[in-house]
Amino acid sequence: MKKRLQSDFGVKDAAVASMKGVAVSVSRDLDIYDLTHEVPTYDIWEASLRLAQAAGYWPSGTVFVSVVDPGVGTERKSVVLKTKSGHYFVSPDNGSLTAVAEQLGVEAVREIDEAVNRLANSEKSYTFHGRDVYAYTGARLAAGVISFAEVGRELPAQVLSIPYQKARIQEGRIFGNIEILDPQFGNIWTNIDRETFKALELSPGDSVRIAIFNDGKEVLTQELPFFPTFGRVAVGEPLLYLNSLNNVSLAINQGNYSETFDIQSGASWSIRIEK
Repeated sequence: MKKRLQSDFGVKDAAVASMKGVAVSVSRDLDIYDLTHEVPTYDIWEASLRLAQAAGYWPSGTVFVSVVDPGVGTERKSVVLKTKSGHYFVSPDNGSLTAVAEQLGVEAVREIDEAVNRLANSEKSYTFHGRDVYAYTGARLAAGVISFAEVGRELPAQVLSIPYQKARIQEGRIFGNIEILDPQFGNIWTNIDRETFKALELSPGDSVRIAIFNDGKEVLTQELPFFPTFGRVAVGEPLLYLNSLNNVSLAINQGNYSETFDIQSGASWSIRIEK
C-alpha cells in the first residue's frame, strides 16, 4: 500500500504534515513517500511533468496524490485517474494529469464523491481540499478501505489536457517542447525522445543548430555540439545531450543554461533542432 504525495505547498508550515496525518489516521500500514512539495506555486504544467517523471518507476497499484490547485473551491472536478499501467492519481482535473495520461494511458476516471470520501467535519473548509478530500480519498483507496468503483461516479475516460508542441520531424528538422528545467543545475529538458532525435543521424562531436521560441517568438538561436556527457566540452561551454529520461536536453558544463540564456519551460516554450 504505497502512496506518493506532490504539491506546491512547500514545507515551511504544517500543510504537508496535515495531509500525512490524515492518511495515517486512515491506516497506520500505509507507506507514504514525498515526490516533491516544491512545484512552483499554481504551476499545473510542472505538476504534470513531475508526476510523469516519477510514476513509471513505481509499482502498479501505487496511489499518487497531486495537489496543485489554483482553482480550489471552484467548479473544477476532483478525480481519481486509473491509468492502463495500474497506477492511481488523485488530483483536481485541471491539466495536472496531462503527462501521465499521455504516457501511461487512461483506463478510467471517477469523480470523487465528497459526500462519502471527505474528511469528517471538514465540510465548511473550502480552501484545503488537499487535506480534506485528496489525502483522505487517496489513503482510503491505497489502504483498501474503498475500491476504485467506490471513489464516485465514472466519468468519460479522459482528463483535461494542456496543449503544447508535440515532438515531430519535418523536412529534416526536429520540433519539440521545452518541458521542464533541471532546477538544481539549470539544464533544459525537452520532450524530444532518443528515437526521434536519431533522425538527425548525429555522432558525438557533431554540431547542431537550435532555435528556441516562447509563444512562437524566437528568443535564442545557437550552434552547439552534441555529446553524451557534460565533461566532453570545456567548463562553461554549452552542449546538447540526452538526459536520464533519454530526451534531448541542453546544458552548460558546470554552469546554468537557463540563467545564462534566460530560457524557461512550459507549454508555451518550444525548440527546433537541425544539422
